[in-house]
Amino acid sequence: MASLKIYDKTGAQVGTLEVDTAAMAPTISKQLLHDAVVMYQANLRQGSVKTKSRGEVSGSRKKMYRQKGTGNARAGHKRSGVRRGGGHIFALSPRDWHYRLPRKSLRAATRMAMASKISAEAVKIIDALTVDAPKTKEIAAVLKNLSIASSLLIVTESVDTNVYKSARNLPRVSVRPVSELNAFEILKPKELLLTKAAMEAFINPSAAE
Repeated sequence: MASLKIYDKTGAQVGTLEVDTAAMAPTISKQLLHDAVVMYQANLRQGSVKTKSRGEVSGSRKKMYRQKGTGNARAGHKRSGVRRGGGHIFALSPRDWHYRLPRKSLRAATRMAMASKISAEAVKIIDALTVDAPKTKEIAAVLKNLSIASSLLIVTESVDTNVYKSARNLPRVSVRPVSELNAFEILKPKELLLTKAAMEAFINPSAAE
């Protein structure tokens, strides 16, 4: 059981939130977390790389000169990969890197990632985080009051356009609704800042629905 302090926008503690990390993730599998992160990173790859093989470059396929008697090393046609302007010996082709792990495994990895962040004391809770209009200065002031200076993921209960637009220009700060959390998004930053409602929705997603 972990007791997380709840802060307001000024950085003052206004309460605590008890989180049962054992119920959230009875065990933390480094292998599962690694597999999940590798999958999410692979799915970000465009796979649009392309180089030409010796069969795709332009040029004659005629042998450049006879095999023997010239004093030169033997050579084939000018498309050879060892010659300038020739094709790539191991040519690259477009491919789809996308794959998926089982849904239950990914859900378990997400909860393991959150439990590991809580154990590392890298999670802070704020009672509420709202801005009337997009204004980076307000979010920057909140982070300063909370003594957050490292890479950060702000988690809101639902999509909040004003918070997103206010934080997107801050370096190393990203914003996600709790429904979009996964192991990769949780592990990537050094710290997490969740609203109280977002953490409660993460602990009990059925109640949020």
